[in-house]
Amino acid sequence: MAIVWALVAGLIVGLLAKLVLPGRQPVPLWLTVLIGAVGALLGNALASYLGVRHTGGIDWVRHLLQVGVAAVLIAAATPMYSGRRR
Repeated sequence: MAIVWALVAGLIVGLLAKLVLPGRQPVPLWLTVLIGAVGALLGNALASYLGVRHTGGIDWVRHLLQVGVAAVLIAAATPMYSGRRR
């Protein structure tokens, strides 16, 4: 069941990351989910390092870090897919 939740979180984080980036990113959905999951894991690690992973209420800083890391990863992956056709 943890794998399903990781994929759902990857989808949400990946799609939010694509929304904050300007322009169109021709990255396929499967890669968006994968990058979102990796971004969520790295964002959690960064939040732990900064000491903001567990706060009272909703962990907004942790979620912003997750989406930010995923946005950087999607921006890095976009040039590989910009010249390809579907």
